[in-house]
Amino acid sequence: MPEKNIVEDVIGDLVDNFTETVQKNKHGSSFFEQEDSVSSRFNRLFGRQKPIHHILGGGKSADVLLWRNKKISASFLMGATAIWVLFEWINFHFLSLLCYALLLGMIAQFVWCNASGFLNRSQSRVPRLVLPKDFFAEVGVAIGTEVNRGLLFLQDLACKGNLKQFLMAIIGLWVAAMVGSCCNFLTVLYIGFVGAHTMPVLYERYEDEVDGFMDSLIMKFHSHYKKLDTGFLSRIPSGKFGLKKRE
Repeated sequence: MPEKNIVEDVIGDLVDNFTETVQKNKHGSSFFEQEDSVSSRFNRLFGRQKPIHHILGGGKSADVLLWRNKKISASFLMGATAIWVLFEWINFHFLSLLCYALLLGMIAQFVWCNASGFLNRSQSRVPRLVLPKDFFAEVGVAIGTEVNRGLLFLQDLACKGNLKQFLMAIIGLWVAAMVGSCCNFLTVLYIGFVGAHTMPVLYERYEDEVDGFMDSLIMKFHSHYKKLDTGFLSRIPSGKFGLKKRE
């Protein structure tokens, strides 16, 4: 079938591009010569024109994701790993963890309040932990905004988007469903957290190689998509929902 041959060609091009990239890095010119001509050889990933630090927000969160402060970034990663190990490997339950945390907190405050009496000192004031009311409102608004934005995006793809975007969204949701059937939601969150703390810093370090590889791969993917569009997709009649191609 022609569709099967196109898929095989895309996979073969992916392997060939990876092999060519490795060989060029081994036998090519120096890093400084490549850096001078990098903008003329390929486009940045996703049309990026600003530094990766600016795209990630440019604040403390970007510093953590890009390991500007290694101690803080490592602490976040170790904390997430500890939580995942507790709930996934040790099969600890959230209610038990919450109760143990409150129990330890009450014991610490009890000792704090009564230690001064045993040591014949003036009673020290126990610090109060109070979460602001606006915190919960801001979290709820942020979550609701992102959920509505995602639903609106999917509805626009189904009703107004072109066929290419619609098929890419369907494939993405199918892959997410396959991943969700293999592991639970906590593991998916942990994988995403680890990826967010490793992929940006690796991309920042090897952005020239990654951009060149992806630019070559996208160009070949577009050429194969044109063949698939000419031979198969262009024959599909447009429906009521406006699944039309946009050039």
